[in-house]
Amino acid sequence: MSKKTDSNSYTIIFAIIMVVVVGSLLAFTASSLKPNIKENERMEKQQNILYAMGINDNTEGSITFVSTDVVGEVFSKNISEQIVLEIKDGKILKEMNRDEFMAANNNKEPYLIDIKKEQTKAKNGKSRFLPLFKGEQDGKTVYVAPIRGKGLWDAIWGYVALDKDMIVRGTFFDHAGETPGLGANIKQRYFMDDFYGERLLTEAGVFKGITVAKGNNDPKNEDKDDYEVDALAGATITGDGVSAMIKKDLRLYLPYFQNLKN
Repeated sequence: MSKKTDSNSYTIIFAIIMVVVVGSLLAFTASSLKPNIKENERMEKQQNILYAMGINDNTEGSITFVSTDVVGEVFSKNISEQIVLEIKDGKILKEMNRDEFMAANNNKEPYLIDIKKEQTKAKNGKSRFLPLFKGEQDGKTVYVAPIRGKGLWDAIWGYVALDKDMIVRGTFFDHAGETPGLGANIKQRYFMDDFYGERLLTEAGVFKGITVAKGNNDPKNEDKDDYEVDALAGATITGDGVSAMIKKDLRLYLPYFQNLKN
């Protein structure tokens, strides 16, 4: 006589119970960790914005963010204004400060705006939000804008600090899954530092962007009027992705910077 535990019904019931138990445990764990995940997201975005502004704990050749212990305080001290632009079809529909945006969006901080979701809204013909963070660098006003695009394997993103003339004053780039030693090097300091001083606009005020150029004739990036930085070896597609997201996303801010001069 076979044991009850050898029956198909027992196996199915046992499997169902295990799925329910494991699923419940995972759901409980995810729920318990959610506040920590949100807090880590908050600190990481603040660190990245500050890094693009040049506020970090870097030593020679290193990348060291402002410590998580103080990043909230440093962010509040150095970001004088959080601006949110609502745009559609390249036109600014509304400009909001932090308090106005939070009041209309369930008390959500502007730096927590999901750029991917905003890009999807625009693709669907809806208006989208563009956050912009205002601070100072060496006594001059800078504006930090988030950008997001596609690399070789997955998403790439970053923050670019600009002055009123849309000249780059700092960058931070990151990725979800680019190749180590190749495309993943977009988050290396030597690559990010190359963008400092590069121009996005021609002398006539036409937006041109910056190209990560293979075979650039200025490998040390000393020429800041060529709208190019040197490409990463073996990472052409990732470099093209960086070029594309800079041109696509930063172009959206052009009307705001044009208004600064009016």
